[in-house]
Amino acid sequence: MESDRLESQLAFVLEIDRLKTVLRRTTLVDGSRRENSAEHSWHIALMAVLLEEHAAEEVDLGRVVRMLLVHDLVEIDAGDTFCYDPEANADKEERERCAAERIFGLLPADQGEELSALWEEFEARETAEARYANAVDRLQPMLHNLATEGCSWQKHDVGVEQVVERNAPIGEGAPILWEHARARLEEAVERGWLRGAGPRGGAL
Repeated sequence: MESDRLESQLAFVLEIDRLKTVLRRTTLVDGSRRENSAEHSWHIALMAVLLEEHAAEEVDLGRVVRMLLVHDLVEIDAGDTFCYDPEANADKEERERCAAERIFGLLPADQGEELSALWEEFEARETAEARYANAVDRLQPMLHNLATEGCSWQKHDVGVEQVVERNAPIGEGAPILWEHARARLEEAVERGWLRGAGPRGGAL
């Protein structure tokens, strides 16, 4: 039984290597290429550690980090769904739920249930940990766009209203971070890195 458990764990370890092949729309800060989902997961997990003092509520940081390390594993099957593509998001929940069942099902039952519960918690955003985890998850691509003069925003003709709507939950998990981000969005519009609001553009 112990041997079977180890084999299941190692099979899962090899399976999640596939996350390194899932490309996101976000460009690396140096502009050289798109980041992959494994890089994104590592980056936001470290962000959560560094920015914990800005969380809206006291959080269990260990739980936040575990949540961030597993929340995108479903993209191995479901792919990275571009958040500003309504059509692609129509069946996102169904695709990701099927992926979660398969991928977490590779593990021994107790560990599979634990990771599945973390994924569900992240998606629901009902705990302090999930709200903070979502905040750093959404902040990271904004920082990349600001550092690359709106590279991904411009490539996909994203407007400031879309960015605000998508990222408003940052304010639930880390209000100070959202306040900072909003100010940077105004700057991005003024510099032409992000399409402004309304028919003739403009600031927030």
